[in-house]
Amino acid sequence: MKGLMWLVLLGLTIGLPAAAQTIYRTTDAQGNVVFTDDPQRGGEAIELDPVTVVPSRTVQVEKRAPVVQEAPQRDASMQPFMPYDVFAIASPEQQATLPTGVAGNVQVRLDIRPALRDDHQVRLLLDGRLSQSAMHTDTFLLSNLHRGEHVVQAELLDASGAVRHRTSPVTLYVQRASVNLPRNPNNPSD
Repeated sequence: MKGLMWLVLLGLTIGLPAAAQTIYRTTDAQGNVVFTDDPQRGGEAIELDPVTVVPSRTVQVEKRAPVVQEAPQRDASMQPFMPYDVFAIASPEQQATLPTGVAGNVQVRLDIRPALRDDHQVRLLLDGRLSQSAMHTDTFLLSNLHRGEHVVQAELLDASGAVRHRTSPVTLYVQRASVNLPRNPNNPSD
């Protein structure tokens, strides 16, 4: 314990010369206070409290060579998982705007070719969160979406319920009526 205390005191005294430097305070012609460590500029010497220095931990980063996986050799008995030529959102189109009159309701229609297999299901994501649970369908209805930007995406689930494919995200914009708009018939000021 005594040896540890001496080691700590030795570590503290090593940093003292840097902290013991004199700082001078002067005022320039415009009345701004200037701090300097140059005694040639004159000024009042001030005492600073010692600076506490806590050394950072050294982090070891292990560098690994990138793993390159070779594609498996295909034989006639292996079938690819993606049995669909097309799996995409057909409607709404990318960056579509839903006008005020539709009240945030939109039908999401998928283009799946050939038709969805009996053991597969699709679920819908809205803004990265599950919106509709997995069903055996190619059409979903989103209702009462809030005003603003939304991102819709569909996921293909296999017979075990594992996500096996995801559509490209589709961004859509929703316009909603506001009582704050001057031409809105529901505006209380009218």
